[in-house]
Amino acid sequence: MQNGSFSTQSAESKKEKEVQAASSGGQTNNNVYNWKLCNVTAGPDYIPCLDNVAAIKKLHSTKHYEHRERHCPEEGPTCLVPLPEGYRRRIDWPKSRDKIWYFNVPHVKLAEVKGHQNWVKVTGEYLTFPGGGTQFKNGALHYIDFIQDSVPDISWGKRSRVILDVGCGVASLGGYLFERDVLTMSFAPKDEHEAQVQFALERGIPAVSAVMGTKRLPFPGRVFDVVHCARCRVPWHIEGGTLLLELNRLLRPGGYFVWSATPVYQKLPEDVGIWEAMKALTKSMCWDLVTIKRDAVNQVGAAIFKKPMSNECYEKREQNEPPLCQSSDDANAAWNVPLQPCMHKLPIGASERGSRWPEQWPERLDKAPYWLNSSQVGVYGKAAPQDFMEDYEHWKHVINKSYLNGMGINWSTVRNVMDMRAVYGGFAAALKDLKVWVMNVVSVDAPDTLPIIYERGLFGIYHDWCESFNTYPRSYDLLHADHLFSKLSKRCKLTSVMAEVDRILRPEGKLIVRDKVATITELENMARSLQWEVRMTYSKDNEGLLCVQKSMWRPKELESSSIA
Repeated sequence: MQNGSFSTQSAESKKEKEVQAASSGGQTNNNVYNWKLCNVTAGPDYIPCLDNVAAIKKLHSTKHYEHRERHCPEEGPTCLVPLPEGYRRRIDWPKSRDKIWYFNVPHVKLAEVKGHQNWVKVTGEYLTFPGGGTQFKNGALHYIDFIQDSVPDISWGKRSRVILDVGCGVASLGGYLFERDVLTMSFAPKDEHEAQVQFALERGIPAVSAVMGTKRLPFPGRVFDVVHCARCRVPWHIEGGTLLLELNRLLRPGGYFVWSATPVYQKLPEDVGIWEAMKALTKSMCWDLVTIKRDAVNQVGAAIFKKPMSNECYEKREQNEPPLCQSSDDANAAWNVPLQPCMHKLPIGASERGSRWPEQWPERLDKAPYWLNSSQVGVYGKAAPQDFMEDYEHWKHVINKSYLNGMGINWSTVRNVMDMRAVYGGFAAALKDLKVWVMNVVSVDAPDTLPIIYERGLFGIYHDWCESFNTYPRSYDLLHADHLFSKLSKRCKLTSVMAEVDRILRPEGKLIVRDKVATITELENMARSLQWEVRMTYSKDNEGLLCVQKSMWRPKELESSSIA
């Protein structure tokens, strides 16, 4: 909401609601919600769109990891995910980077399989993370510095601010890149490497469950400064290089692809064959092989490629392989869009996005991108640059005057934050001085402002909130929703959206909602029926603000039938 100033509801009114909720067993008299536990095989780790067993069984092929892709139930579930036995409030950042409570993510398979590679170890009541990995056994910071020493132009935290880590494992790279002022979007599939993304999120490191299968990743084109892949075993060279071409779509013109994998530095016949295929493919894509460096300490190597800034090389190729995409193919279209083995032309005009590199971090955060001009109308109806700046000023005011001090939130315990309707990313930008990271979500039916968010040095993802999000239960400490739920109520059931909020929010996590009073009232009733604590509720001129805290309560009854 752009100009919301709120007055507190009366103490008598608040007390009356509390008494009414208590007398109805956590439910209001006007709205009864019959919450039950999800009866699913995934138990406490349930992700509805990734654990839809019935849909997965009907697949005709799993050759391209179709079984790891999204297969959502026809309607969003309204059941609640149980807590793991022995669950307790997570360890605060930065200690959580090194250790988490074992019972919060009670999975040992990865420790057994990868323990010798410094991924994760079982240490008493903790799972510990030595800070290494298969490719950086002597620590992630040494590896990060090795990459910059190899190509100083990468300039972590200045030129390179937002990167994509493919097949991230437990996301130690992203966890340590925070020390270099770099935001890392890490992803890995929910697969036999049990709970790797769940480990990352419990540690306080950004990650999503995703796979490079048959569809584009849910990010805009030309937004990542660097794409990284350390021994991620993705077959980039097969089927016309389709998967590498998807990374090409995501990489900024002039951005780097860091490939730290055995074909770069080992001479086994299979590795040699893959390296030769990759050299030919990247050359045909006009990527420049900047350097191949060997890290004597870790005994690994990295090949670093650079994407061109112009179309000159594309036009000089003797063969149109890989082909250029059709002009009608939108590089930003990424929600349920099939992968295409083609390359998009690079921007030509000086005012087009991607025609030049963003300003260095942190300068890029506060300024409207150069490609927003006054002839464009912003989301809130004003000229786009003015709209952008007013949104930023609005959120700085709201956060400083209200969220940081007026809600009783101990922000030192908050690490993983999600803005469920991010627009320009102003909410995340206003939190820049806190030790938090914000997943900015842009709805698929909203104006496409996600490229603006990336241009600021922030990150985010496309999503449809009528479906479940690709994350594990208990992933986030705080969710923020500005005028989202009233829009969703026209397309899907709010009970299923609230069940999804309950799924991804940690016990003791906060939900802050700004919306119309009728919607706020409905959400407050739901929160009370879930036995959440209502921390604050305000209203004025049909606009409302609600802050609630999730409890440890779970219903005892299972759903009568399994939905996965």
